[in-house]
Amino acid sequence: MANFDSSRSRPSLPEVYRSIPIPNGKPWRKLLAFAGPGYMVAVGYMDPGNWATDLAGGAQFGYTLLSVVLLSNLMAVLLQALCVRLGVATGRDLAQACRDYLPRRVSFGLWVLCEIAIAACDLAEVLGSAIALQLLFHVPLALGVCLTAVDVLLILLLQHRGFRYLEAIVVALISTIALCFGLEILFSRPDFAQVAQGFVPQTQIVTHPGMLYIAIGILGATVMPHNLYLHSAIVQTRRWQPTEPKKREAIRLATWDSSIALMLALFINAAILIVAAATFHTSGHQGVAEIQDAYHLLSPLLGNSLASVLFAVALLASGQNSTLTGTLAGQIVMEGFLNLRLKPWLRRLLTRLLAIVPALACILWFGEQSTTELLVLSQVVLSIQLSFAVIPLVMFTSDRRIMGRLVNPRWLTRLAWAAAIVIVVLNVWLLGQTFFEVTRQVATAALGLQAG
Repeated sequence: MANFDSSRSRPSLPEVYRSIPIPNGKPWRKLLAFAGPGYMVAVGYMDPGNWATDLAGGAQFGYTLLSVVLLSNLMAVLLQALCVRLGVATGRDLAQACRDYLPRRVSFGLWVLCEIAIAACDLAEVLGSAIALQLLFHVPLALGVCLTAVDVLLILLLQHRGFRYLEAIVVALISTIALCFGLEILFSRPDFAQVAQGFVPQTQIVTHPGMLYIAIGILGATVMPHNLYLHSAIVQTRRWQPTEPKKREAIRLATWDSSIALMLALFINAAILIVAAATFHTSGHQGVAEIQDAYHLLSPLLGNSLASVLFAVALLASGQNSTLTGTLAGQIVMEGFLNLRLKPWLRRLLTRLLAIVPALACILWFGEQSTTELLVLSQVVLSIQLSFAVIPLVMFTSDRRIMGRLVNPRWLTRLAWAAAIVIVVLNVWLLGQTFFEVTRQVATAALGLQAG
């Protein structure tokens, strides 16, 4: 790895860097001061991409894939804790660390892969918001995609007033989603014995090709590459004292923040799948995969007119929340990997255009009826890209030359590498299954042409 030169890297998000003071005194006041970044990261774990994969998984396979949701969330807790450790110990986010410590060609390649992952993530977020606007207000899907650009102005307004305002909006939207799905669970009346059984892993998940595809989609939708870059940057908005004891305290409190927030994300992700299983799988509607179909069927099947409205409101809150944090992540990646400094409004406009243009192209090319398939595919792409963010993160936080005395404990390093290996193995398996299926379809088509 390359030697570190602090002159090559300026702080992440310089306009809010170390802008939030940490009070002295009672521990709960310090915990509240650190609360916020974890919830902004948790947004990425309940974005519209999760909806598509969780809906498809619940409708097709009942409660079976709840174990995948749980496993993905536990991986997320571990990986986000590593992001906290990297940001606090080094003062660098993951993108800056890649540029500082890796060869230039490797760093550039990781930047390209990260931009692909962010494009896939933004595609899901923009499409989710546009679908919600269409369901609630009958706004054409293409126009709804364009309206998502308003979040750029919202970020500029809120961040100008202080990073805490942006965090407050995010927490309010998360609370809205949680309330909506709490009510949806009450309406759907799931079998809680089967729900509990669904959290137990089963071998058929990896032996059934369709189930494995959805499972890896859930993994990609839950543990998102851009969140690793985002968290390692926004944790640095807190102004802890630069001493080893205070850094250890910051790591502990920031880890509590992200772990609590991700438990809330686990509830929401599980709730989406549970509602889909209880409503669609058990009623003979296993083929429901489109978000629009789920919206139209919820109220008739549950006998409650509020069910569909709450579903769409939660989707809109999810999409808008995710576009806010996705735009910040795009800025962090661009600045961190390329050391490219632009005016805030221009940076955010560029990152938003990187989402809107692909979304519009997909809608115009594939049509509105294929939005859910695009959402699921985007999450599989995210999962495949995940290894290229996780492996550098584990490498950096396990290297004493980079982390000093705040290096990962040995047990944490082993656990982190185990998670990274699981992610790589699952992705290789998925690619093998996909290649086999494509080959089979091509061979079948060729035989059909010969027979004709």
